[in-house]
Amino acid sequence: MSLPPLRILDFCWVGAGAFVTRILSDLGAEVIKVESHSHPDNLRLSGPHKQGAKPLEGSGYFASRNNGKKSIALNMRRLEARALALRLAARCSIVTNNFRPGVMEKWGLGYEQVAAVNPPVIYLAMPMQGSRGPHRDFIGFGSTIAALSGLVETSGVPGRSPIGTGTHYPDHVPNPGHALVGLLAAIFHRARTGEGQYVELAQLESTVNLQGPGILAASAGAPAPRRPGNRRAGAAPCGIYPCKGEDRWCAIEIRDDREWQGIKRVFGDPPWMQPPEWESMSGRLAAADEIDSRLANETRRWDAQALAARLQQEGIAAARVATSRDVAEDEQLAARRYWQWVEHAEMGSILANVPPFLSVTEGRRPARPPPLLGEHTLEVARELLDLGEAECRRLVAEEILW
Repeated sequence: MSLPPLRILDFCWVGAGAFVTRILSDLGAEVIKVESHSHPDNLRLSGPHKQGAKPLEGSGYFASRNNGKKSIALNMRRLEARALALRLAARCSIVTNNFRPGVMEKWGLGYEQVAAVNPPVIYLAMPMQGSRGPHRDFIGFGSTIAALSGLVETSGVPGRSPIGTGTHYPDHVPNPGHALVGLLAAIFHRARTGEGQYVELAQLESTVNLQGPGILAASAGAPAPRRPGNRRAGAAPCGIYPCKGEDRWCAIEIRDDREWQGIKRVFGDPPWMQPPEWESMSGRLAAADEIDSRLANETRRWDAQALAARLQQEGIAAARVATSRDVAEDEQLAARRYWQWVEHAEMGSILANVPPFLSVTEGRRPARPPPLLGEHTLEVARELLDLGEAECRRLVAEEILW
């Protein structure tokens, strides 16, 4: 099926929504990000920042979520800016936002209002708890959603306070992943039928999906899940073990008795690994704390990458715990040109990741820099809104394009 090019009017900001449209940009869509100098995307204020860059233009976090997009500056506090946004929505195939319910409607840009001028539009809304129900007006961000879903409570070390999962869950995996699947389904549906779609992703609901096994167990009368730390049910030893150097670690999981024999060989069959009861999984699970303590003394003598490679030769699930630098210097990623240098007007040369997939017709797409705030305002005004130079100057002077 041949799909037409996509143009996306993107009101998403911060993490989850911006990552959805970043992926679509990577796939070749033209993404027009709506911003404002009076109310900039919070990610532009988030570190790490490039030293010497102008305010709002030096955030590495913003760059990683917005590579390849265009940016227009619209002062949505002004009625004329809202009218221009609606005209622009009429010329786009997808409109996205992750605001709380009512914001887009207040601006005259709700689904029904956009569909009236653009019937085949695909419209994505990503409110925290949906657009209906008693909690529709609650607002929050990734950490709020993780707490409400129970994800924080089940993340951490037994006997200690919960620690949560950082921003990757839910902001950068389940929520953008679910939203992207919904958008792609709507795109294929429109290609077959010509019909537009309203796609709503309640971010709390997509995060709760991560709790599926625990919810099913609780429904069957099982006790509430405990924080497992780095262990996993049915595997022993299983954890993150210290290695040579400062803050270097290796993840190891022994899933059956054959793998136990393999890890013994790796460490030279030391006497402490010989208790007969440890030959079975049940025996190792019963002595998991002692095994972990002794195993840590063995792993400290190894380089993390070398240990992981040796364990993998035995068919054992093992991997070095990678730092950011490790990921940036990874040989596998380098061989596939996953990391590429791009030139940014304020930050200079910055390292950008490209899609981990290949385009069938074009191969690997080159990396593209993130936009400056409002960098493409006049281009979009002229080419998509058909505004003349004098009109553009007036709108800028009156801080409508701003």
